[in-house]
Amino acid sequence: MRTRLLLLFFWTCISVVSSQSNTTSESDSLYREDQLYVGVTYNALLQLPDGVTQNSFSTGLHLGLIRDFPLNKRRNIAIGLGLGYSFNIFNQNIKINASNTPTYTILNDVDYSRNNFSQHLIEVPFELRWRTSNAESYKFWRIYTGIKLGYLVGSKSVFDGASGRISNRNLENLNPWQYGLTLSVGYNTWNGYIYYGLHPIFDKAFSENAQALDMSALKIGLIFYVL
Repeated sequence: MRTRLLLLFFWTCISVVSSQSNTTSESDSLYREDQLYVGVTYNALLQLPDGVTQNSFSTGLHLGLIRDFPLNKRRNIAIGLGLGYSFNIFNQNIKINASNTPTYTILNDVDYSRNNFSQHLIEVPFELRWRTSNAESYKFWRIYTGIKLGYLVGSKSVFDGASGRISNRNLENLNPWQYGLTLSVGYNTWNGYIYYGLHPIFDKAFSENAQALDMSALKIGLIFYVL
């Protein structure tokens, strides 16, 4: 199922970009900006329960297509609506064991070489866009802000320790829906990016000492726009 969704997503991106390239070549006065994006982020967890820490470097990869809809004659103010894919890893010290009933153990004074969970999300970004562009210039300032809605299509947790490896797929207690505020600011190729999650990653999940796992995501990094 996840593979089919990803193939459909990439086919949609290629089709829309090809169509838009033909339209832009016909009339530069009706140009659109920044319709493909690729981003890399550092992923942090907010609202950490007592004893929970992050370790190592948690990363995210984000890519997709945003349809640009200019709102004024100068075309420097626009809204954007798109479709994207996001892969996120969170390294931390919560051991997940989902062999029967899911359990969440906070690891204190336990040696392990790897412990993380990951998400695959199909996302719908919606942005309000301001920029200093025109039909002839590809180097301009931009400020894009908005909200991003994500749907979970796959997940996995991995623990490597002295007792061996514990690996779980399609975790039961992850919220299927994720959403948060976004901000992109930059000039030309280089743009800073922030995603602030408004919805907990886990749904009704508790550690073994009865702490609620109400963590949300903060993603900080770089985003690159093309076309």
